[in-house]
Amino acid sequence: MTERNVLAPTPSTATPARPTRRVHYAWVVAGVSLLVLLGSAGFRSTPSLMMDALHNEFGWSLGTISSATSVNLTLYGLTAPFAAALMDRFGVRLVVVCALLTISVGSGLTMLMREPWQLVLCWGVLVGLGSGSMAGAFATTITGRWFRARQGLVTGVLTAAGAAGNLVFLPVGAWLVEHHGWRSAVVVVSLAASAVAVPVLLLMRERPADIGLLPYGATEAPPAPAADGRALARTLRVLRDAARTRAFWLLAGSFAICGATTAGLVGTHFIPAAHDHGMPVTTAASLLAMIGLFDVVGTIASGWFTDRVDSRLLLVVYYGLRGISLLLLPQLLAGSLQPPILAFVIFYGLDWVATVPPTVALCRRHFGEDAPIVFGWVLASHQIGAAVVAGLAGFARDALGDYDATWYGAGALCAIAVGLCLALRGTGRKDRVLPALS
Repeated sequence: MTERNVLAPTPSTATPARPTRRVHYAWVVAGVSLLVLLGSAGFRSTPSLMMDALHNEFGWSLGTISSATSVNLTLYGLTAPFAAALMDRFGVRLVVVCALLTISVGSGLTMLMREPWQLVLCWGVLVGLGSGSMAGAFATTITGRWFRARQGLVTGVLTAAGAAGNLVFLPVGAWLVEHHGWRSAVVVVSLAASAVAVPVLLLMRERPADIGLLPYGATEAPPAPAADGRALARTLRVLRDAARTRAFWLLAGSFAICGATTAGLVGTHFIPAAHDHGMPVTTAASLLAMIGLFDVVGTIASGWFTDRVDSRLLLVVYYGLRGISLLLLPQLLAGSLQPPILAFVIFYGLDWVATVPPTVALCRRHFGEDAPIVFGWVLASHQIGAAVVAGLAGFARDALGDYDATWYGAGALCAIAVGLCLALRGTGRKDRVLPALS
């Protein structure tokens, strides 16, 4: 027997090779998506930092400056459903890269503005269109394509990226505005938006099948996507069909209130409202960033609960507790950090966008494969609600001298949202179509 035969293992004694466990590429795509949403949220938070600086330099009223934010929020919402259809038509990577470059151009041009309409054009229109293309419909598209298991959790994580973006940009942006002027902050936004486009180009993939994989947690291949080159027509058709259902209007109405009480009011006006009470802008910005910190925890937890608890009940609890906290806020604001305002920040952060995972889950339950586009329209209502309140709160502050009335009004809106969520009871695929109007 030769040495080679002695050393060679026989089939009965050979040790079988262990399969190599590799990270599913869905997690890579989710990581890139997380980076995109982190940046998008940070870009949107910048106008609230510049309100006092723009007022001091140009003499524009807070109502005038808020109008640019209103346009931004409106376009952010209205772009989302079309972006979801465009991603189906042209691909996620192309749409997201174009969106990031639009944000970069819009924020960069802000440095040259001299008139209010230029603020509306740059930060309202261009940044609004760009950020809207990376709104909630983007996260819904990614989770729907790449995940079968852990959908609620991943949706929560991606949604929480919006808050985490504020953690980075708000303190840094506030420091830049205070020490180097508001123009330095918009330069950082412009450069950051361009930088985020690089990993999207290098790492983003459209669907698991493109690289020979199944969605994470799937046991069989999903049906091939229907070829439809008419993104605009499909978006409007989905809206037409969804608008015939009671579930759509209940979800859209409650989510409009969600936007009004978060991005529209607290996200836009918390810093100037705290400044009215003598709090430094940097301190107020840090508190808003803390809301983002606890929002990360709250939204991820909400995603976990969404996989296990009735989504309607979650929304009832979220809106009810949010309304109570807003009614208490006028008594909590002060010129310095006090335990009551810190308690508000922690609680409100946990509740900030915890509504998103259960709302996405309800869209999937009622609208199936059209859920990303339907959620885009529901998100549009969220942003329209935010835009209306962002503008009204600014004008109310100019007219009344404080924000107290807006906090109380927002608390009342949350009570309405609770009623809308309770009315979702009984809606489902069998009875979702509304009677035709005569």
